[in-house]
Amino acid sequence: MKVIDMHCDTIMALYHDQKEGKYSELRTNDYNISIEKMEKGDYMAQCFAMFVPLAAVENAFETCNEMIDVFYNELAKNQDKIALALNAEDIERNAKEGKMSAVLTVEEGAVTNCNLHFLRNLYRLGVRMITLTWNFDNGIGHPNIKRKNPTDKVDTTIPNSEGLTEFGIEMVKEMEKLGIIIDVSHLSDGGFWDVLKYTTKPFVASHSNARGQCNHVRNLTDDMILALAKRGGVMGINYAADFLEVPPENKEGFMSTVDNMVKHIQYIKNLAGIDCIGLGSDFDGISQNLEMKDCSMLSMLEDRLKENGFSEEEIEKIFYKNVLRVFKEVLK
Repeated sequence: MKVIDMHCDTIMALYHDQKEGKYSELRTNDYNISIEKMEKGDYMAQCFAMFVPLAAVENAFETCNEMIDVFYNELAKNQDKIALALNAEDIERNAKEGKMSAVLTVEEGAVTNCNLHFLRNLYRLGVRMITLTWNFDNGIGHPNIKRKNPTDKVDTTIPNSEGLTEFGIEMVKEMEKLGIIIDVSHLSDGGFWDVLKYTTKPFVASHSNARGQCNHVRNLTDDMILALAKRGGVMGINYAADFLEVPPENKEGFMSTVDNMVKHIQYIKNLAGIDCIGLGSDFDGISQNLEMKDCSMLSMLEDRLKENGFSEEEIEKIFYKNVLRVFKEVLK
């Protein structure tokens, strides 16, 4: 079964390894995602996020560009296996040529420095999806999990009603004009509704689950899922244990399970239909208490979905067709 995954943090991991002088590469590594593991998992495309943690860097735009350089260097070393895709047509052409596709994305809209010139240059560099916020206010909008420091504890059941800033509204309109997919994962509830209000094309929640199944503000409410589906957007099932199931007080043995992924998929299907569901693993950015330990093991999810009555056509939509449709509608 072909796979398109809307979100991983693998390039960030390679970037930090290489900065520290460690030998680390995309082709083979000990992370959740490598080219070798993607081949075993029958991947069509992987969206590689340039995740820039604002509190840990001096210049977000510069750090993002350094990560993009790592991304392109890794593609250059592996031209026999994987190629850049700027749109759906590239993905389909690469597949015909026997290659997987790499889609360049950004997690943390603040790398634009709240400047549309920077946004347009990111597009020229090949960026085709941007997650508007992470866990900090950033001049574009506000997160649902708001931290002043990365170690701050927050209540993950209380959403944030603050919407997009004036610049944030300008930015999502420009993203839509350029052909950059708007990603609302991490964004406040108020920001989600502003994206819906100020745009017209499909957008995504690249790595978010259903709040009705697991009460965590990183997940989408029923109303959000219905609105996303009506717009033609897609939400990517996140494999992180905390977003699949409310953790017990004693987290010993607490794991991300394939059964819990299926529960979220079934919940969303029953609520809004099959066409708004995709995959957004968050691999290499989440805790490793995983039953499905890496991207070579996607057949586990395919098999479990079949056991739970999902048809081949429905599984194809979840695994790649829904996301490919959004790419066709938005990317230029």
